Amino acid sequence: MIWQCGPHALDLSRRTLVMGIVNVTPDSFSDGGRYAQADQAIAHGRRLIEEGADLLDIGGESTRPGSDPVALEEELSRVMPVVEGLATAGVPLSVDTTKAEVARQALAAGAAIVNDITALRGDPALAAVAARGGAGVVLMHMLGRPRDMQADPRYDDVVAEVIAFLAERMAVAEAAGIARASIALDPGIGFGKTLEHNLALFRRLSELVALGPPVLMGPSRKGFIGRLLGGLSADQRVEGTAAAVTASILAGARIVRIHDVREMVRVARVADALAGKTN
Repeated sequence: MIWQCGPHALDLSRRTLVMGIVNVTPDSFSDGGRYAQADQAIAHGRRLIEEGADLLDIGGESTRPGSDPVALEEELSRVMPVVEGLATAGVPLSVDTTKAEVARQALAAGAAIVNDITALRGDPALAAVAARGGAGVVLMHMLGRPRDMQADPRYDDVVAEVIAFLAERMAVAEAAGIARASIALDPGIGFGKTLEHNLALFRRLSELVALGPPVLMGPSRKGFIGRLLGGLSADQRVEGTAAAVTASILAGARIVRIHDVREMVRVARVADALAGKTN
């Protein structure tokens, strides 16, 4: 399986790719403020590459539950120096944004992937920007908006509804000129889901995998892990994240989006072996 992301043809058949998270924000749920300055974020990105990250996902707008949107100019001022500073670091870059202009400038500066939590619903111009740039695109499911998504999420069948939504958004992306080979799907763990909704998505992840495009999972340090472990804070969820990463890989996920890269690269290599993948 190849995921085509701009000039990068990423082979997902041999091993799971680890996407390292670079939050250039003051208020992300896990590491908000630690890498809010460009030089800090660039140094952090380079450390993640040294630890084994295959990709970096750079974001300038927190999407934690309860967060508010960030103005375009503010997001650009956070993201662009980091994209420019990491463009020659040796791994493909993803920009985590819902805004077409942020994506356009990031792709022009060397990014190759657009990771959109709205699955191309937030900005009607984003699909065309991604298509023109030949970018890889991550389409994610989210119920509601970050500000209110965890207020009272309800589904009749969360897995069936997430799959139907992502299939529809994939069709929209293709109609806009985005190649099927450039699309990855993310069920949006923690984005408008209760604990039981998240667990159902893990247990039935193979049903989403069956849609065809590579599946990206982002369980890293998420709240559901803390709840399962008696209320542990985000910085105490490494072992729980490892279990979620392993479950994701064994169910067929091809990419994992992670804070703790060194540890999760090791987890992924063992999980790949258990799943029968070979380097």
